[in-house]
Amino acid sequence: MTQDVRELNNIARQIRRDVVTMIHLAGDGHPGPSLSCVDIVTSLYFSVMRTDPKNPRWADRDRFILSKGHACPTLYAVLARKGYFPVSELPTLRSLNSKLQGHPDMNKTPGIDTTSGSLGNGISIGVGMILAGRQQKHDYHVYVVTGDGELEEGIVWEAAMSAKKYKAGRMIVFIDNNGMQSGGAIEVVSGIAPILPKWEAFGWHCQEIDGHDIGQILAAVKAAQAVKDAPSVILSHTVKGKGIPFMEHNNAWHKAVPTKEQLAEALAALGGE
Repeated sequence: MTQDVRELNNIARQIRRDVVTMIHLAGDGHPGPSLSCVDIVTSLYFSVMRTDPKNPRWADRDRFILSKGHACPTLYAVLARKGYFPVSELPTLRSLNSKLQGHPDMNKTPGIDTTSGSLGNGISIGVGMILAGRQQKHDYHVYVVTGDGELEEGIVWEAAMSAKKYKAGRMIVFIDNNGMQSGGAIEVVSGIAPILPKWEAFGWHCQEIDGHDIGQILAAVKAAQAVKDAPSVILSHTVKGKGIPFMEHNNAWHKAVPTKEQLAEALAALGGE
């Protein structure tokens, strides 16, 4: 289902409200990395991907992999707003026996295509899904969101090689490039820059966008879908904690819980109801 950009921005704002509220109520979670990927995940589910919330295991659905699994509050909020399960279940985040655990679990949560949490595995899983779909005569796309900190994992580059070898043209990877990881700034921890030349060297179709500009996100997906014989990567420049002034660019909010007063301030900054 295609939505216009204004409507998608309104949905993204609601998702951000859901995220900070969920984490406040849970008393645990990762607001910073969740908020940086909201616009990407919202765009995919509400405008791009072929899905059916009434039939989460539909064989021809497009697949989504949140490789940076600790950002799952964003995915849970999107799935709830799409109708995979009631929005009223969002406050159960990280509760005992809840469908909404601290990392995505495909055996617990409707709409989750793969269990994730151990960083670096998402692209490899995506390659496997592409090959399985090809063998079984399905034409779905696989979308992956990975963090820039994840690129330090060696398995990422093994997957990059195999995706090119097998011409995984239906796989589109977004790099949530917010410049930070749990231990500090990416450039200080590992110095992986420049990022895109590495993917170009591995033979991927490469684009670079503002990861909070929904128009750019949708245009990049359209361009990537047109590439049939190579996987695509979209380097998406984002802001950790996007949408909440006191969280933006502040790595203290990688894993932290807003107080009642901070939640009120965050919701006021986001607007809406």
